[in-house]
Amino acid sequence: MKRNLILGLAIVSAIAFVSCKSSESSYRKAYEKAQAQTEQQVVVETPAPAVVTTPTPAPVVEDNTPVRSERLNALNGNLKAYNVVCGSFKSLDNANRLAATLVSKGYSAQVAQNPETGMYRVVAETSDVKSTAVATRDRLRSLYPDAWILLRN
Repeated sequence: MKRNLILGLAIVSAIAFVSCKSSESSYRKAYEKAQAQTEQQVVVETPAPAVVTTPTPAPVVEDNTPVRSERLNALNGNLKAYNVVCGSFKSLDNANRLAATLVSKGYSAQVAQNPETGMYRVVAETSDVKSTAVATRDRLRSLYPDAWILLRN
């Protein structure tokens, strides 16, 4: 009896597995149906409306470059409003040495002293225009990364 029951369950299971199997024809039908739908879709292209742009005036750019302000006395030469400082020294000999190096590289370097602190500032370039001083400082930063701008009081 057990043997017949197991045999019957095996036959029913085999029939169940065979009947649930998807056939290739059903996949083909679904594929053909999807192809027919894509062929029926009509793509309508409408031209984009012309966009009219009016020119806007260029914004005014303010120079927000930080500037340090202090009193300076030029030891040689004349200082203008904006000064690009490459070095600060307690020793006048060290300041003169850096100034000579800058002069050899084509800058109009000079040494100035802050009477309040006694520090000697090595000024690579001096200018009345801030943007010129900023451009000079940016060029010098490849050699002197700590170069900064000083506004003379």
